[in-house]
Amino acid sequence: MITLIGKKIGMTSIFVDKYFFIPVTIVKIDNNIITCIKKYKNKYSTQLTTGVGNKKNINKCLLGIYKKLNINPGIGLWEVPYFKKIHLYIGQILNINLFKNTKKVDVIGYSKGKGFSGTIKRWNFSSQDSTHGNSLSHRVPGSIGQNQSPGKVFKGKKMAGHLGNDRITKKNLKIIKIYKNKNILLIKGCIPGNINSNIIIKSSIF
Repeated sequence: MITLIGKKIGMTSIFVDKYFFIPVTIVKIDNNIITCIKKYKNKYSTQLTTGVGNKKNINKCLLGIYKKLNINPGIGLWEVPYFKKIHLYIGQILNINLFKNTKKVDVIGYSKGKGFSGTIKRWNFSSQDSTHGNSLSHRVPGSIGQNQSPGKVFKGKKMAGHLGNDRITKKNLKIIKIYKNKNILLIKGCIPGNINSNIIIKSSIF
């Protein structure tokens, strides 16, 4: 399973013929560098970094890792599964060419955060009557109570709260085109995350 770190640039559309077009997401995949290969019992994982980070915002522990490898500090560290088909070593540079024979990918990212939201926006509840005597209760969730038994609100009750900023995986997304000279990958459809957010791209197993 090939796994690389990329950046979501935005969305556009590509015309397949005169009347038919496909919406695509533009993903930029700069060089990924292996900073560590870890072993957990019988399994291996690799630690990747990418981009150019600001030394001011990186603690000394992480700076020591980059200094040991004699590379510029990256924008972060990601631990991904080890792919056995390719011989890997610490300090190796991985690029977009790994996806040249891949048709579909899985994309992992964090959805847009929308802060504290009510039940109508968060859970698609219906609002109450706008008129007919309803006063100041148009968008409230309604009763959440129980009887004396059990006398509590069960965990998982659909109520107002934090919406978005969740880790989301979209599977089996088709690769439309690869621009090797620009490190650009075009993926069919939309993927989670804001523009310029970091995402994990791995080859689909199906």
